[in-house]
Amino acid sequence: MHTNLPETGYLRLSQIVGQSPVTEEQAAQNRKAGRRPVQPRPAIPAIIPVSRTTWWRGVKEGRFPPGVKLSGGITVWRVEDIRKLFERSGEAAA
Repeated sequence: MHTNLPETGYLRLSQIVGQSPVTEEQAAQNRKAGRRPVQPRPAIPAIIPVSRTTWWRGVKEGRFPPGVKLSGGITVWRVEDIRKLFERSGEAAA
């Protein structure tokens, strides 16, 4: 199994496909320009190194598991479904 995954629970998309860091300077520039993100954030390494667009396309095509919609329009994925994805692809790590 993938050692960075919890046993159970949910993952947000940024935890699956990763997220680039935003420094305080970049966040300040974004605030001035009216862009997002407006707060500094750490990098999140990708569990599955694909773009967000590729992920959503894969969900639509059935290559990736469907998400679970939470209140507020947040979509999350069951850890168990991500583990099954690794098993199907033969990429499960010991």
